[in-house]
Amino acid sequence: MTEDKYIELIKKQYGNVDNANSELFHLWYENTFLHFEWWLGILLTVLPWLIWIKVRPRESTDRLLYVGFIVIIITCWLDFLGISLGLWFYIHKVIPTIPSFIPFDLTILPVTVLLLLQYKQHISPYIKAIFFAFVSSFIGEPIFKWIDFYEEIHWSSFYSLPFYFVIYLIAHYVSSRSRFSPLPSENKQ
Repeated sequence: MTEDKYIELIKKQYGNVDNANSELFHLWYENTFLHFEWWLGILLTVLPWLIWIKVRPRESTDRLLYVGFIVIIITCWLDFLGISLGLWFYIHKVIPTIPSFIPFDLTILPVTVLLLLQYKQHISPYIKAIFFAFVSSFIGEPIFKWIDFYEEIHWSSFYSLPFYFVIYLIAHYVSSRSRFSPLPSENKQ
């Protein structure tokens, strides 16, 4: 295949993606935006962070936010991968242009991890990881399916279990790092 032919085919596929995104936006605007599901999504996006802000240990805010952003990056990337591979999709999203589900990936999962990290620190991280994985896989995902936010195509909550387990362990590892040094001063010669 020539380079010109390849570029032409890529342009055509991006045109198909653009058309599909336009259709999805129209469906979202007509059937989700400002409907009950959208408001519930907004509430699930904002409320957990407000709760965390209220109960967080203030002296650990920066460290916990750093861990939260790591969790967000991992969950959004895995979610994007799952959607791209056709393993699942979302029916009622807060924002139709982002492939991940904002309430779950940017709020519920990271805030749950942060709360688990800051409470009962004497409990083994492996026990907490198992707890997080089971609750996320067998309570969180089914609830989101039940309220028609999430639809599995080629996926099962059982498959999610090891991913949630590892996500928590990564978060625990990152939260316990103490090798942060100050940035070097620009004025040093």
